[in-house]
Amino acid sequence: MKFAIATLALVLVIVAIIVVNAPPPDDSVTAARRMIPIETVFTILEAENDAVRKLWTERIVGAGKEAGLQFDERWRNPDLDAGPLPALFLRETAESLRRSPEPLYLFLGSQFPINDANKFTGIQYRYFENIQNTGEPQFFFDDDIAFHTAMFSDVAVAEACVTCHNAEPESPKTDWKLGDVMGATTWSYPQSQVSLDEALAIINALRQAFHDAYQEYADKVSTFSNPPPLGQKWPDQGYFLPSTEVFTREAMLIASPDTLHALLAFQQNQE
Repeated sequence: MKFAIATLALVLVIVAIIVVNAPPPDDSVTAARRMIPIETVFTILEAENDAVRKLWTERIVGAGKEAGLQFDERWRNPDLDAGPLPALFLRETAESLRRSPEPLYLFLGSQFPINDANKFTGIQYRYFENIQNTGEPQFFFDDDIAFHTAMFSDVAVAEACVTCHNAEPESPKTDWKLGDVMGATTWSYPQSQVSLDEALAIINALRQAFHDAYQEYADKVSTFSNPPPLGQKWPDQGYFLPSTEVFTREAMLIASPDTLHALLAFQQNQE
């Protein structure tokens, strides 16, 4: 938890400095103008998610398989010494978010999911078709759930993504290639705008969810018949895994510059 608090505290301090040192706003500037559109927050969340999933896919799953670790759709089976595939790591993140006080929801859907529960239907399928046709993110209000929603293309950016899906016996599609749009990451939130404090709380909730998802894996690893040591080392160094704190610290070091840039860019646009 400390890693997320420290990172966001730094963001808050820098943004606060800019706000304090900025010239006084014109009287015509309303409070609404200083609110952050949820689309901006969704874009920040997606960038953080992309960074963490890439780290998980390449340095844990990809390098882990080379080191002798296993990853499987049935990873929660107590008789199987395995961890979650990338899509299942995101599902664990989504489950943690669902338990958080923030009304933020995350869903990874596809036209060809391994699990039918992840298949797009209704209005989300129609917007997913737009993503397939244009490659552009989709922002809309989902009347079915009464939430503001964003969909971002989920592209096969690592060989591990393609290999795992093509080799999975239950996969309805087994000819995925690097660069294919495999699905879409979907974010939902009830408000169209949020304050800076609310935006930071939402980002913090996602970061805590990443932490919790990795901790679920670390807990499972402790039950392996031959558990790899958890500490400072990564699978590309041998039969090792980073601890939860080491993994999440690395993830935030990768994600934080873009998040900070997006927040500062929004602030500058308000001047």
